[in-house]
Amino acid sequence: MRHLVSVADLSREQAIALLDTAAEMAEVNEREIKKLPSLRGKTVVNLFFEDSTRTRNSFEVAAKRLSADVLNFTAKGSSVSKGESLKDTAQTLEAMGADVVVIRHPSSGAAHALATRGWIKSAVINAGDGTHEHPTQALLDAYTLRSHVHSESKGKGLDGVKVAIVGDIAHSRVARSNLILLKTLGAHVTLIGPATLLPAGLVSQADSSFYSLDEAIATTDFDAVMMLRVQLERMNASFFPSEREYSKIWGFNSARLSKLKPGAIVMHPGPMNRGLEIDSTSADHMNSVILEQVANGVNVRMAVLFHLLAQGDANV
Repeated sequence: MRHLVSVADLSREQAIALLDTAAEMAEVNEREIKKLPSLRGKTVVNLFFEDSTRTRNSFEVAAKRLSADVLNFTAKGSSVSKGESLKDTAQTLEAMGADVVVIRHPSSGAAHALATRGWIKSAVINAGDGTHEHPTQALLDAYTLRSHVHSESKGKGLDGVKVAIVGDIAHSRVARSNLILLKTLGAHVTLIGPATLLPAGLVSQADSSFYSLDEAIATTDFDAVMMLRVQLERMNASFFPSEREYSKIWGFNSARLSKLKPGAIVMHPGPMNRGLEIDSTSADHMNSVILEQVANGVNVRMAVLFHLLAQGDANV
């Protein structure tokens, strides 16, 4: 594995290897001294053209716990705001000694371009590109899910696990990456949302789809329900009548939570619009693993950095 641009580039074996390494990193993060020397002397650059708190901080913590040096670069107030291109920016950062570039960009395909056009020699990790993909989010979601459905998870995928992905599928890079990865790992994936937010191309890849969340819950014993943030900032048209209507039909609430089978978990990639796609009762319920997902993000990103920089191609 030279880069991590898309989860579609991961075989089942590679994905499971990353999840297994993340489990080992979780043990490190439970120790009093949460530090490994694996990436000492390496430099990780967080190149973020979009605002982010969770993902950027998660990558920074992950890199530092592996003893790497970290350089955080944001577009605002930088040479990018003065017209510098992605190519020039990346090459400048590599000249400063970057071994891996973690990039978040508003344009779909930006990470792929950086990884394949020969602009830089550094490894590239896609931290979210437009509405395309968010590979490490999918990996941490899969890791979180696996830890709940398997008491002994090492070496296992998610065969037969039933997952619902609900909401703004059309604008969600998280949904795209999760659909691909969960299917690779053997899960049964159902997409649920308004017809205007369920792209035919993604529906055709899923095992099933519903326009009604209540109907989906009534007909399928889900092991996990993954709610998506409604990305109002990406919408240039009216995809549903009103926020109140959306919450009523597709929002997750205590009534719907009570209809899930015992032990089913509630997930959300964050940040949440409480009261829109999920209510506070569900978000804070004992079956909610939302904060656990955040913690697991560090474990998974440590695993990805370790495989890219410490082990090399033969071990992934």
